Amino acid sequence: MVKFSVCIETLLTEHPFAERARIAAELGFPALEFWLPDEGGKDLVALRRVADDSRIEIASMVVNSNAGDVGGSLVRVHDKAKYLKRLRKSIQIAQKLGCKQMITCSGNVLKKTTHAQQTRAMVSTLKQASKIVEHEGITLLLEPLNTIVDHPGYFLDSAKVGFKVVKAVGSPNVKLVYDIYHMQVMEGNILQSIRENIQFIGHIHCAGVPGRHEIDSGELNYRDIFNKIDKIGYDGYVGLEYYPTVRSEESLKRTLSLESKGQLNLERQV
Repeated sequence: MVKFSVCIETLLTEHPFAERARIAAELGFPALEFWLPDEGGKDLVALRRVADDSRIEIASMVVNSNAGDVGGSLVRVHDKAKYLKRLRKSIQIAQKLGCKQMITCSGNVLKKTTHAQQTRAMVSTLKQASKIVEHEGITLLLEPLNTIVDHPGYFLDSAKVGFKVVKAVGSPNVKLVYDIYHMQVMEGNILQSIRENIQFIGHIHCAGVPGRHEIDSGELNYRDIFNKIDKIGYDGYVGLEYYPTVRSEESLKRTLSLESKGQLNLERQV
């Protein structure tokens, strides 16, 4: 059954950061996620307190910025030490929050370095990172993003390449975030890609295509996608990482209303 995680960086932004946890829980969601922990003056102590009181899980947070300017780039060889230092610091934060998964970005393309060299650098750094996260009981999630609409210049814009990297790292604690929105823009063939690589997927993101808005809009049949990934055996969270076209509470209620209309089979776990 589909288990949604609400990204409180794109949704519920009408409210103070920590308060978003309470509202998400009251709406019926079992988990939340956010991006960089040290960005924008976030009160993480308050977030943990509100999340605990509301019995909502913190599903994931982000280690480094998309471009790699914050926390280091995986594709830049000389950033390895910087990235691993950032990873250790991020793990400490995640553990205080009871968060067991962290998303990592590749960094932007290096103009004077070949694609193969950058890919090898990413594998090398993630192999060292895997030893750290295995020891700490954390799963590190590598995320491909689209470069056509949202993130021009980003290196890892292909799930196909992402899966190859994860396989080359060879750790059960290093997997992929499969963002349905980003990969529909870049590659399409969503269901086959998920089905053939389900063992390497640790988290899923979703949004309507085009526009990155509600999942009941756009060209994707999310009812069919969610039903099929459920049958495949995916039991992780599906992150709602979209920009609402109406007030967040109304937007999220629209998602939950799909259940009552028989369009989605959602599960609230506490």
